[in-house]
Amino acid sequence: MKPNKLTHFIVTTVVGTGTLCCCTQPADELSLWYEQPANEWMQAIPIGNGRLGAMIYGGIEEETIALNEITLWSGQPDSTQNDLCGPENLKKIRELFFQGKIEEGNHLGTQHLSGKGKSFGTHLPLGDLKIKFEYDTETTEEYTRRLNLNESVSTVSFKKGNTRYSREYFCSHPDEVIAMRFTADQPGKITTTLSLDLLRQGTSVASKKGLVTAGIALFPNLGPGGVSFNGTFNVYPNGGEIIVSDSTLTIKGANELVILADIRTNYQTEDYPQICFENLQAAANTGYQSLKQRHIEDYKSLFDRMKISLGTPTEDIATDKRWANVKSGKEDVSLDALFYQYGRYMLISSSRPGCPLPANLQGIWNDNLACNMPWTCDYHLDINIQQNYWSANVANLPECNLPLFDYIGQLAKAGHETARKVYGCNGWVAHTVTNAWGYTAPGGGVGWGLNVTAGAWIATHLWNHYLYTKDTDYLRTTGYPLLKKTAEFFVDYMVEDPNTGYLVTGPSISPENSFRYNNGDWCMSMMPTIDRAIVYDIYQACIASAEILNVDADFKERLERDIKKLPPLMIGKSGKVQEWLMDVERSDPSHRHSSHLVALYPLGQISYTQTPELMAASRKSIESQLNAPGWEDTEWSRANMINFFARMKDGAKAYESLLGLYRVFSRENLMTVSPAGIAGAESDIFSFDANEAAVSGMSEMLLQSYDGFIEFLPAIPDSWDKGEVKGICAQGGLVIDMKWAQKRLSNAEIKATREHVFRVYLPEKWGVPVLEINGKKIDANTDKELYDITLSNGDVLSITYR
Repeated sequence: MKPNKLTHFIVTTVVGTGTLCCCTQPADELSLWYEQPANEWMQAIPIGNGRLGAMIYGGIEEETIALNEITLWSGQPDSTQNDLCGPENLKKIRELFFQGKIEEGNHLGTQHLSGKGKSFGTHLPLGDLKIKFEYDTETTEEYTRRLNLNESVSTVSFKKGNTRYSREYFCSHPDEVIAMRFTADQPGKITTTLSLDLLRQGTSVASKKGLVTAGIALFPNLGPGGVSFNGTFNVYPNGGEIIVSDSTLTIKGANELVILADIRTNYQTEDYPQICFENLQAAANTGYQSLKQRHIEDYKSLFDRMKISLGTPTEDIATDKRWANVKSGKEDVSLDALFYQYGRYMLISSSRPGCPLPANLQGIWNDNLACNMPWTCDYHLDINIQQNYWSANVANLPECNLPLFDYIGQLAKAGHETARKVYGCNGWVAHTVTNAWGYTAPGGGVGWGLNVTAGAWIATHLWNHYLYTKDTDYLRTTGYPLLKKTAEFFVDYMVEDPNTGYLVTGPSISPENSFRYNNGDWCMSMMPTIDRAIVYDIYQACIASAEILNVDADFKERLERDIKKLPPLMIGKSGKVQEWLMDVERSDPSHRHSSHLVALYPLGQISYTQTPELMAASRKSIESQLNAPGWEDTEWSRANMINFFARMKDGAKAYESLLGLYRVFSRENLMTVSPAGIAGAESDIFSFDANEAAVSGMSEMLLQSYDGFIEFLPAIPDSWDKGEVKGICAQGGLVIDMKWAQKRLSNAEIKATREHVFRVYLPEKWGVPVLEINGKKIDANTDKELYDITLSNGDVLSITYR
């Protein structure tokens, strides 16, 4: 994998400026472990390096390793995707809405803005590597299957008779291979047969070197086309003999067996078979122990930046038993901390610099179920992919954003043509669903597919990244250019509402929701609230960026003028935040989407200090949704509630949502699931979004920095009465260690990785704080309980309560 063009500055930001906080945590607190093999995919253990992924079952007689590669996509570019609407039809549709003809506007909008994608495709799993073993006895004792989060190594250990068998699995980012090692504590005990159970169209051939498979990733249900692939599994036995058949390979009587695997596609290059061969050759020359050491060092450089302990540790029992205990109604604060670190592990494993695509709806682990759903295993930009990356900055993993930023660059290029042809505008646009092939047009149904600010929503991550890192080089070369192109679309696209004088988007939707109007249910309107919140954020980001970089004065002036013409966030007659510019009610109050509240989280435009009336209206909106008969809860909506309640500083409700996520929407391996019955699913399906959104929500419970000041423990639940966190990040390039007891801050250290001026909220109820910078006591300027602080790069502010 060639270095990403952004890699250098991120390493500089995170390591060179001191963000790296190498903390250690006992291995038993950082492990998922089980006393039996997995019986199914959702019990297996995930490993990954951002491009390659695998699920390890840990079977005794037969091991199953489910295999993934991030570019294994069906489909192909669609040259007809933008053959929709056009400026003249857009004008006619808008005129109907401005005339109050909601029904006619929806009918004409549906006619001209329903997508007609022909080759959308989906991400697909390759299939399973099957490894059958022979033993001298049937009896198995002392079985343990483990994932060590501290090292990103999965292990299996058990006894057969007098022989102890051990296995190791890891997925290396620096060397780009899946590595497996099978050993026994007595010689000649490794006898196994390898084969491939493919889920794709392909052939497998065995030789004394290993197994090679080649084929094409076709999935006709979602259109023609698909990548070609090569999977190579090289074997390196110590002792024994190798027996080859057409498509299976038997190693008999070996002392040890190492397998190195790589999977490549022609997504970016036609030399993929040669790259696969050369990469595996280089890995073999490196040697297993060196591969493992390089993998661990690389992984720990990210993972070890944070340590977290929440309350009094509980007994260390097998993870599935702990999970079952919580499902039965118990609480487990050690599981809370483990779940947080597991989410960080999964993000590291799914999104690394240089990866050709970011984490999709399933991260890097495809269960062969999501791809068979109508919603496919793709990139949904109406909240899911956003949730995948909400935790990256606050959880001290900013470089995990880089594949996402590269992907936004790809979307901006494809979306420029969509903006031009569909809407007659400059800049770029992407709607609800996107793929590996540059699909940016509306989806097939306007009620879910016409989210015109979906691409802009994912682009808000560019500004959030700057707020946390304060990296002006990144802002100049990557962040601002993409943000500017995003804003350019809305400068052209928005029009003045002749009835109000507001600048408005439209026709657009509040994703998947419709409203009651004149005894009908309609989805399209002008300027739904989600659009207003996102456009406001993009404009604010561009205005601030132009100021910081001292560029584009005329463009900045235009945005400053236009942003004043956006409608305000409004409270309807029901006392709730309006979801549409019109004061209308939802057709289905129980629907899972809460898109009108993006202003609360993640965008931070609603707060107790700035907009208390909107905060109260947000709470009423959420309570109305949760209390509606038939509330359609899912993994991502439950995780969304953790973040909402954290922002509302309601620790009890936020923790209740976290427990609900465990109890209803997770499985034995702590991976979250979209439940059967939602969006056409016949069974529970793994969804990556809630694992990651839970990390961001838990972070918000512990620390907030979006509202003009840093606040410690803003939504701390009773169960987390004492604890410690090291390495959590705040906006402004700040890295924070803190301890608390009885839900009161004991002490904290704030380290600056950039020169920064900020405020800290230190409530009097906790006592009298003593502040020191680099060990020297200071008298900070105060405004009641807010303290004004100035730190230079490398300075440390210490706070101690007496």
